[in-house]
Amino acid sequence: MNNSEFDFKALLNNYLRKWHWFAITAIIALTLAFFKLRYSTPKYQINSKIQVIEESNSVSELSVLQDLNVFGEGSTEMTDEIELLKSRDNFIKVIQKLKLNISYQVLGNVRNTEIYPNYPVAINFLAVDSVQNKSEFSFFIKILNENEFTYAVEEDTAEKKIPFGSKIKTNVIGDIILTPNIDYLNGFLNKNIQVTIRPVPFVAQIYRTNVEVSTVDEFSRILNISLQDAIPQRGIDVLNSLIRQNNENEVQDKKTIADRTSQFINDRIADIYSDLSSVEETAETFKESRGIADLASQSSVNFQQSAASQSELQSANIQLDIASSMQNMLSEQDNYEIIPNAGLTDASIDNIATRYNELVARRNRLLESSNERNPVIVELDQQLESLKRGMQSSLNNVTNNLNLRVNSLSKQLSQINSRIYATPGAERALRNISREQQTTEALYVYLLQKREEAQIAFASASPKAKIVDNAYLANPFPVEPKPTITYLVALILGLMIPFSVIYAQDLLDNKVHNKLDLEHIVGDIPVIVEIPKLGKKDTKLVKKEDRSVLAESLRILRTNLNYIQKSHKSTFNNIIFITSSVPGEGKTLLSSNLAAIYANTGKKVLLIGADIRNPKLYDFFTTDDMVKTDKTKPRRSTKDGLTEYLVSSNLKIQDITIPAKVNENSIDIIFSGKIPPNPSELLMKDRMGDLFERASELYDYVIVDTAPLMVVTDTLLISEYASQILYVVKANSTEKKVIDFPVKLKAEGKLKGLSFVVNNVKQNNLGYGGKYGYGYGKSTKKWWSFS
Repeated sequence: MNNSEFDFKALLNNYLRKWHWFAITAIIALTLAFFKLRYSTPKYQINSKIQVIEESNSVSELSVLQDLNVFGEGSTEMTDEIELLKSRDNFIKVIQKLKLNISYQVLGNVRNTEIYPNYPVAINFLAVDSVQNKSEFSFFIKILNENEFTYAVEEDTAEKKIPFGSKIKTNVIGDIILTPNIDYLNGFLNKNIQVTIRPVPFVAQIYRTNVEVSTVDEFSRILNISLQDAIPQRGIDVLNSLIRQNNENEVQDKKTIADRTSQFINDRIADIYSDLSSVEETAETFKESRGIADLASQSSVNFQQSAASQSELQSANIQLDIASSMQNMLSEQDNYEIIPNAGLTDASIDNIATRYNELVARRNRLLESSNERNPVIVELDQQLESLKRGMQSSLNNVTNNLNLRVNSLSKQLSQINSRIYATPGAERALRNISREQQTTEALYVYLLQKREEAQIAFASASPKAKIVDNAYLANPFPVEPKPTITYLVALILGLMIPFSVIYAQDLLDNKVHNKLDLEHIVGDIPVIVEIPKLGKKDTKLVKKEDRSVLAESLRILRTNLNYIQKSHKSTFNNIIFITSSVPGEGKTLLSSNLAAIYANTGKKVLLIGADIRNPKLYDFFTTDDMVKTDKTKPRRSTKDGLTEYLVSSNLKIQDITIPAKVNENSIDIIFSGKIPPNPSELLMKDRMGDLFERASELYDYVIVDTAPLMVVTDTLLISEYASQILYVVKANSTEKKVIDFPVKLKAEGKLKGLSFVVNNVKQNNLGYGGKYGYGYGKSTKKWWSFS
């Protein structure tokens, strides 16, 4: 197995050991997701579809370029239609028609239920519309019966009974009157209802944001309209009302054009009618004064030619008059306004005027909910300016042509009249009057016809948007929230939380946790055993036939030490030093139990307390000569110890050795003695070597509890006497960088026979990541046991 594979398995095992974290957080997350789905307000998808009809007469001089899609006319037109459909004015009118700025909610313990459209009461506002449409106010009612209800401005304030139809004074929206809807009243008796009135523009903006409009594809003229709403019927009503309102706007624009054209024609008819009356009076007066009843036809050919020329001349003058009027109207416009389409014989000008009026109407509607800097309006202005220039150019050409034709016809008529003037003056004068009368009458009839055509065009006008699908509920199941996605996200978050916590712990963790961690740091230096963490109720010293995890780990330590001692020969092959980096890592615990586990095999064991600065052996062993006179001081033996032996040359090893019973096993102990002022100097004396030499001869095993290695130099001073040095590392306490210190001393040759022992390892972490632990044949605690 390679290192990368091993590391991956160890990392995976680190998460699998805490599987219950994942299970608990996943269950909690799924439970929260359940309550979210249970108490969230569902939303449903409402769809509708319309087709934007392309008008056949919308042709201009730029039609060739538009057919080539040079200006992107198609996409621009559909963008304009979408903007017009979603205009702010449209939504404000929809909200006002459906009264959606007033909401009714039945209060619940967790979630409120909104009422639509069967409201139990109706609100009548006595203030002007501007006040109620721009104000925000809410109050609470409880319907008691068909005659009265309770009213409160705040939910927790005292309620007062009010009869239906009574005036209620408010400081925000003026006076209001509540009337019952008898058909729906009984379903809401004795229920707390909150009535909320919000500004119409605010509600309109909410719906304007939520409504989505898009084309089916890039070149399609069909628009998809969709809305998500908590109440399907309300969403259906909103979309249907929006489409109707948009169509009404289209028809109203066409009516405006027709009215403007009719007004222009009526003004011209009034002027021509006056001229016609004047001509008829002149003819009547002339005949009366000359006594003329009927004149014979003279020079019929001349008269016919004259009449034809006069007719052509009058027709040219009519066209010139109309063209001049339109030309003056265009030049006098400060802004873009609708121009009358009076019907020139030039079809191109007539079509340009029609297109110009359509763009002006669209621009005016967009300006209701935007300003002139809107990109859509700027583009419309460019198109209008181009059409205006084209129309002015066409009108100039038509005017010039008509002037030339009028001059030509005038000359031709003069020649014909010169021949007619030879006839009697009376006949000539009467003919002139008659021709003027006919011409004026023809113009009058022509304008009446155009007026009727304009009214007929308006009466037959149809909306530009054709409804393909009325608004409908797209799916009976709510689109929000989605149970599958909600549960999936909750499960992922539930698993990510413990994963993140464990990952963060591992990322910030700089402690040694078990044998595997330590082996990665020390390399070839053996880590021979893991000592389990002891509970408060566990005994600190192993018994004779103990089968606990602690006893098994110590037996493994004993076996490994015996093997190492056989393979490493030294002067004193049975002296084992036990040290650590700092106090409190368990070296004294290990020393005491190692001595006891050797004694279990019948070996003669000596335990020496060589930590003369901070002795701890007194906490593990009790002898008859121990005393404790002060609660603040630890127990001490009255017999001489190691310090006294090093100071006095008269003492022998037998004088400082104290026999002790450890769970029916006998071991000898040399306590540290009194704490000296110069411990380092004492340990450097030759008597220390004599002590180890004599002890090695008398005992099978000599276990030495030494001082912490990083704190003082005491252990290094006597390390030469050790056959084996056990370096105790405390799991979850000793930092990894601390291990570099003994490893460095080992590399420098200052520590021989160095081995590591990991103490205080949690039982689920014993062995290689907890996979192979101690305690064969012994039941283990369940994960839910927190002791």
